[in-house]
Amino acid sequence: MLTRLFLRPNSVILSPTHFFLFPKLSLTKPTIASNAIPYGPSLRKGKTSPHCPQQKQRRWRQQQQEYQSLSGPKPLYQCKEDQEGEKEEDPDDVNMINEDDFTRVFDIAALRVPAKDCFSLESRIRGHLLNWPRIRNIARVPGDEMEESMVSLLGEKGSEDEENFDAFNRRIYGKAEGDGEELSPVLYREKLANEFNSRGFIKFRNLAKISRPKRKKKKKMGGKGVEGEENERERRDEFSVVEVVEEEEGGDWKGLLGDEFKGRGKWMGSTRLLLLDERYAEKGVDELPQGIKAVAQEAMRGNSTTTFNLVRCKLTLFYDYWQMNEILEALLPRDMIIPSAFETVGHIAHLNLRDEHLPYKKLIAKVVLDKNKPKIQTVVNKIDAIHNDYRTMQLEVLAGNHSLVTMVVENGLRFHVDLAAVYWNSRLASERQRLLNGFTHNDVLCDVFAGVGPIALSAAKIVKHVYANDLNPCAVQYMEKNSVLNKLERHIEIFNMDGRRFIDAMYASQKAQSITQVVMNLPNDAVEYLDAFRGIFKYKPKDKEYAMPLIHVYGFSKARDPEFDFHERIRIALQEVAVNVEMRRVRQVAPGKWMLCASFRLPTSVAYAHTMSRMQAHQVKSF
Repeated sequence: MLTRLFLRPNSVILSPTHFFLFPKLSLTKPTIASNAIPYGPSLRKGKTSPHCPQQKQRRWRQQQQEYQSLSGPKPLYQCKEDQEGEKEEDPDDVNMINEDDFTRVFDIAALRVPAKDCFSLESRIRGHLLNWPRIRNIARVPGDEMEESMVSLLGEKGSEDEENFDAFNRRIYGKAEGDGEELSPVLYREKLANEFNSRGFIKFRNLAKISRPKRKKKKKMGGKGVEGEENERERRDEFSVVEVVEEEEGGDWKGLLGDEFKGRGKWMGSTRLLLLDERYAEKGVDELPQGIKAVAQEAMRGNSTTTFNLVRCKLTLFYDYWQMNEILEALLPRDMIIPSAFETVGHIAHLNLRDEHLPYKKLIAKVVLDKNKPKIQTVVNKIDAIHNDYRTMQLEVLAGNHSLVTMVVENGLRFHVDLAAVYWNSRLASERQRLLNGFTHNDVLCDVFAGVGPIALSAAKIVKHVYANDLNPCAVQYMEKNSVLNKLERHIEIFNMDGRRFIDAMYASQKAQSITQVVMNLPNDAVEYLDAFRGIFKYKPKDKEYAMPLIHVYGFSKARDPEFDFHERIRIALQEVAVNVEMRRVRQVAPGKWMLCASFRLPTSVAYAHTMSRMQAHQVKSF
C-alpha cells in the first residue's frame, strides 16, 4: 500500500528561535498578520495552551519582538552541523517533540439549540457553521444531556415551580400536600415498575446500583490520581475539546427574531451546540446574519417556546489533530520540500528521503510514526540503491521497533516478508493485479524471478499449476512458508537457482509443453535473460506442435522514447527482428526513468533456432 500526498515547498513563516537536533523541540510562534493566515485551522492561528508555564510565555514575547526585527525567519529545528558549542543529546530520545507546544486554543461562538432539532438546523445553516476538517459542527459539553423522565418531572415550560415540586413528590412518595390519601402499596409498586428504565429507579440509589451491570475496575496508574487518569484518557481518545466560556442569556433575540419570540433562558431538555464560523467569534446576537434569523424564525413557528442562546466557547486542538505535513511544515526549515509520501509494507513505513532531509531524518520519522499509529510501528529509510543479485535493500531504522519482519496482505493472501533479507514493493500491487487478470484456469505459469511469491502464489489460485524460482535462498524459504500459510503448496513447485539455468531446466523437461505464461519481473536485468529462450525447442521433434509461451518481461528505460528503446533491447536479446510486442508503461520510478512491461508471444523461429556461443552473443549485443 502506498500513502500518497503532494510534495510542496514549506510556506509556513517560522519563528527565529534556534533549536538543537535531538533535544525536546518546542514550537512557539508569533502572531502573524491576518492577511497572511489562511482560512481554517492553522498552527499560525489561535493561542497557546493556557497551561504553559510563565517562562514559556515570557519566551513567546521575546520571540515576537525578535521576529519583527529580523528580515527572514530561522528554522525551528537546527541540524548538528549548524550548531556550535552546544551539547548534543541522545538521538533516540522519544521526547524530541513537545506535543503540548502544538496545542492551539481558538475563540469561537456557538448556538445552543434543542437536541432534537440540532441535525435539521445544522443542514440548513451549514454555510454559517465552522466546517473545519475533522471537527463536527455539532458539539456536546458536560451537562447538556437530560433524561426524558427528568424533563417530565420538571413539567412543561410556563408551569409554576410549586407545581413541579408537587409532581416530583408524587413521583417519589406517592402523594403531595393536599392530595388526600396516598396510593396503595400495590399501585405504588406497579407505578415504580412501569417507571423503571436502564438507569434504574429515580432517587433509589441502592436499587439503581443493583440494576446496572458491574463495570470492570481499571488498575490505577502509579502516581496518578483519578483526575489525572481521566484527563489522560481524554487526551488519548480525543484530538479536540469544546468548552463553554460564556453564555449570553440576556441577548437581544427579540430584536433578531421579532416580538413574537417567547423563548426563555432556562432550558427544558437536552441541548447541543452548533459551532458558528470563526468570523462570528466576536459578534453579538444582533450581528448574526439573516440566514440564521430566517431559520430561527421558522423553527419558532413550529414551537413558540423554542429557545436559542449564543454561547462563547473555546475550541482546543491538540497535537493529534494536526496532519503530518502541518507538523513537518512547522518544524523543518523554510522552503524545504516536505517528505509526505512513503510506502507501507505491513507495519513498516518505508521512506526515500532526499539528501536535504537526512539531517532531520529522526524528526521526520518520529512525526510519521506518531501520525500513523497503530498501523505503522517502524519507520525505515533506504540508504543506498539496490546493487546485489538478491535485490535486497540497505535500510536504516529511524523510529519504532527494529523488527523488519512483517506480514503483508495482498489479493486475499498473507505474505511473511523480511525487508532486510528479501525484496518487496507495495507500489507494484496494482500492476500485479493487472497481470493476474490476464490468467485463466487453463494456464501454466512459470515465474522466473518470483521473490517471496506475490505473483506466483496469487496466480496459484487461478491457473492450473505454477513453477516459481528465485536466486535468493531467503526469498525461497519465505515463499515456501507463504505457500503453506495460504494452503497453496499443492499448486506450486518452488526452485532455487539462477534464472537462465531455471529456464533451460524447465524447457529441457517434459513440463515444457504445458507452460503457457512466463513472468520475468526483474526490471534491472530481465531482458538479459531472454537469450535463454533461443533454441529451447531445437531438440524437440518438429513434427509435433508446441504452444509458444506468452512472455511478460519488465525493464527500465531512461531514453527519450522508452517504448522504442525497450523494444530494441528485446529484439537484440532474442536476435530476432520480427517481434510483435505489446508495450505498457507501469510507473515512473524517477525523473526521466520509466518502468515498462513488454508482453509478446515467443516467435517460433526463436524457439527452434540454433544457439550461438556466449562470445558471439556478446558481439551481437555490442553491435
